[in-house]
Amino acid sequence: MITVNNLSLQFGDTTLFSHVDLQFTAGNCYGIIGANGSGKSSFLKILAGEMEHSGGSVDITPGVRMSVLKQEQNMYDDNTVIETVIMGNKRLYECGREKDEIYLKEDFSDEDGIRAAELEEEYAELGGWESESDASQLLQGLGIATALHEAQMSELEPRQKVKVLLAQALFGAPDIILLDEPTNNLDVNSVVWLEEFLMDYEGTVIVVAHDRFFLNTVCTHIVDIDFAKIKMYVGNYDFWYDSSQLMQKLIKEKNKKTEDKIQELEEFIRRFSANKSKSRQATSRKKLLDKIVIEEMPASSRRYPWVGFKMDREPGKDRLFVTDVSKTIDGVKVLDKISFIMGRDDKIAFIGGNENAITTMFSILSGEMEPDEGEVKWGASTTQAYFPKDNTEYFDGSDLNIIDWIRQYSEDKRESYLRTFLGRMLFTGDDVYKRVDVLSGGERVRCMLSRLMLSGANILLLDQPTNHLDLESVAALNNGLSDFGSNVIFTTHDHQLIETVANRIIEFADGGIIDRAMTYDEYIGIR
Repeated sequence: MITVNNLSLQFGDTTLFSHVDLQFTAGNCYGIIGANGSGKSSFLKILAGEMEHSGGSVDITPGVRMSVLKQEQNMYDDNTVIETVIMGNKRLYECGREKDEIYLKEDFSDEDGIRAAELEEEYAELGGWESESDASQLLQGLGIATALHEAQMSELEPRQKVKVLLAQALFGAPDIILLDEPTNNLDVNSVVWLEEFLMDYEGTVIVVAHDRFFLNTVCTHIVDIDFAKIKMYVGNYDFWYDSSQLMQKLIKEKNKKTEDKIQELEEFIRRFSANKSKSRQATSRKKLLDKIVIEEMPASSRRYPWVGFKMDREPGKDRLFVTDVSKTIDGVKVLDKISFIMGRDDKIAFIGGNENAITTMFSILSGEMEPDEGEVKWGASTTQAYFPKDNTEYFDGSDLNIIDWIRQYSEDKRESYLRTFLGRMLFTGDDVYKRVDVLSGGERVRCMLSRLMLSGANILLLDQPTNHLDLESVAALNNGLSDFGSNVIFTTHDHQLIETVANRIIEFADGGIIDRAMTYDEYIGIR
């Protein structure tokens, strides 16, 4: 159990949260949510003992083992994959290392024998003899092939390293698991496996995630950071959302009734305060008026952008024809004779573990890259707007501020118009004068979505648009793509976005694609 008492965190004059009292118990999964900058990751680090807090205490039941998902991908480059996973149980790993070092001694003494026997007993109790097979099962569940288990971590791709570090956090049945964005860069199969693992897990899980479907699937409680407070709600994300919206509505309705009552009393006092026969009643009502308080709604750290896409013109019948497209990059055949036709009603989600193939396909569709073989033919009346996975070239090295940056992509150059437009995307006041080369990941994504909205295109191509976005921005994008009246081709790790927008799934698999006209959940059901 973790008990949080009167916890507070302050940076300078800014209070992220204060007077926090919570309990985290075994058998539950707690999803931490809040706007970017609200303190989610900081709160998780405080629980892990990796960050000092400003006041209060965090008490953890003595003797329990806590595991934390590491964020530094390269810290284990000198270790093998299987060894890195086993290091998730620090005592088990140290016990095995010390035991092996004793057996390697040339001058093996009686004391060494006694110590080795003690270590053997402890090693067995900790599950050491099953550790490699247990670690291997975790790795395979996350899609790391057995051929890589003895490889050095330095040999792995970044996405594979993320999976290994996740396996490390899950290894050895820790009592408490802390996970910060565990679904980032995971493919569909790995996310499903993780969901099933966490639902069966008997310990305490505390997770920060921006994936609404994941939070709905695994969470028994939601821990909301807002209004400089942290509150816990029983239920999953959708239950929290409905409850919070209802609470806001009730407060507004109560305040409306209070305001009406105040207006009624003020009118009575104004009319009858000078009337002798009514003066006593007017005085009584004035005393009542002085006691009435309108409940203030504190400023929320949540900010909701608006995302909407409008076409300059409707596309004709012909939309897109992809015929036998192949592409080899650095000696590896990434695409091999890919063919499909996009119909007028299609909203297509690209999925699959080979994200390099998907990004290459987007680059070819957008015209940024030519195929080695095959052809991409767009309908004559179509116009395309592309959201790339890597937006570095649009921002790095630029000396433009946000308003001048977006002016490049707008026919209406007036600052008043651009300010109105940027305000919808949460850039207000002096924010619009911030240089684009210093923007955060989420701010850059909102700029790129702004560029997409200004394009007037009738076909949208989006490669991982939800990366770096908070839940509120993902929901806004979800609404924008759902309401768009033409074709969309996109890929994302957000399950709910795929399920609610796509009506056709194209999976990039070994040897080609699997193409099905159905929803995402229907597709998962037949795989």
